[in-house]
Amino acid sequence: MSYLRGERRQGDLLPASIEDYVSANDPVRVYDAFVEGLDLGGLGLDLDGDQVGAPEYDPKAMVKLLLYGYSYGIRSSRKLERATHHNLSFIWLMGGLKPDHKTIARFRRSHLEVLKGVLKQCARLCLKLGLIEGNTLFVDGTKVKANASEVQSWSRKECERYLGRLDARIEAILADSESADGVESKEGSWVGGKKGKLASVKEVQERVRRVMAELEDSGRNCLNTTDKESVVMMSGRGFVTGYNMQAVVDDRNGLIVTADVVAENNDLRQFGRQIEAANGVVDGRCMIACGDCGYSNTELLKGVAEQGIRVIVPSQWQSLHHPPGPFHHDKFVYDARRDGYICPEGHFLAYRKTDYGAGQKAYQMKPASVCRRCQHFGQCTKSKEGRTLVKLLDEEWKRYFEREYLKPEGQAIYKRRKERVEHLFGHIKRNLGVNTFLLRGLKGVQGEASLLATCFNLTRMITLMGVIGLTGAMARVT
Repeated sequence: MSYLRGERRQGDLLPASIEDYVSANDPVRVYDAFVEGLDLGGLGLDLDGDQVGAPEYDPKAMVKLLLYGYSYGIRSSRKLERATHHNLSFIWLMGGLKPDHKTIARFRRSHLEVLKGVLKQCARLCLKLGLIEGNTLFVDGTKVKANASEVQSWSRKECERYLGRLDARIEAILADSESADGVESKEGSWVGGKKGKLASVKEVQERVRRVMAELEDSGRNCLNTTDKESVVMMSGRGFVTGYNMQAVVDDRNGLIVTADVVAENNDLRQFGRQIEAANGVVDGRCMIACGDCGYSNTELLKGVAEQGIRVIVPSQWQSLHHPPGPFHHDKFVYDARRDGYICPEGHFLAYRKTDYGAGQKAYQMKPASVCRRCQHFGQCTKSKEGRTLVKLLDEEWKRYFEREYLKPEGQAIYKRRKERVEHLFGHIKRNLGVNTFLLRGLKGVQGEASLLATCFNLTRMITLMGVIGLTGAMARVT
């Protein structure tokens, strides 16, 4: 059979106009129309084309470049520069502009607040198009590695251990220098070389001491000298130095309402904050807010529920998906009159103390010998001091949230949470290959997360409405 072969020397011409480089239903036209409809001036971007000084690249074109590049996993400023030279859709989008990688990187770093505001305008556009309702919101988070070496993460113990080795090294160099002082040869003394080594080791020692001082001032247990705002956290790949990316997703079409990045290694303090931010974007109050057990902080959940929002968040033991054991605290009956608990064997646990800082009360078996004589000693408790039970000051709220989760409607909502919110992180991490942030510092990663969230929304909007339908709808509402 014959083969189809290419011919590089065959005469051929691209369309005379850049406008003809892409078809009418090419997705790149959505990104162009979206940025053209943004109020970038309201986000703080200077769009004055008559300002004095050297000419700059059109800010709108730069935002288009970043959004379109991120949507296809092209985040490196050098790769974005290359795309403006070789990729027809990028050439069309930029109108033939070819900024160098330094210009692209500088624009991205200098306009982080603008990039964060783009997501907010995107969510409000979705509201106008009826793609976001704001009635049911799902919250979730994922850990993303920082642009920082794990080797540069220092704890107090590591600093002390390293300083000990440096002290030993300095002593060894000084001892060698003293012995070399009396040695003379035709090549001269060895002391000059030893002094150079000594200065180098002392310089390292001073850097480690500065890290120690920063640790003391910050009160943190660990500090990464490459990205000082990142934290050590547990992820699916083990312990990493990174950030916690949060997203609030609307139930109707799985579109992102808000995205944020926090330097905290868990989600316990994030639920109220993220829901409040999302309500601010939709200019209202959602009816239902849902998250996984990582957000199970009764005090914060209570603050959301008191606003009239139904909260669906399982407790830690509910997420284990197995019934509580025979001596779980649920098996103990509270006696309000005596302010104590009655154990399954009928014995009384008396009030012991209140820890207002932790927001809980403790109860303990008195005398402890009751537990030691019990047939279940070793199963119910192994403590010779007797069984202790801890009750939250907001215990009734905790029970309320557990009941809401167990209701059939609560179970249905929680099931939809997995379908709506978890796949977006899969898209960002797997399809776009974003396992590490490129920018450093909390503001940098927040801007990058907003870019990624906006790109996800635009990709999803194209899937829902099509290129021509979406561009036409945007033209009508902007």
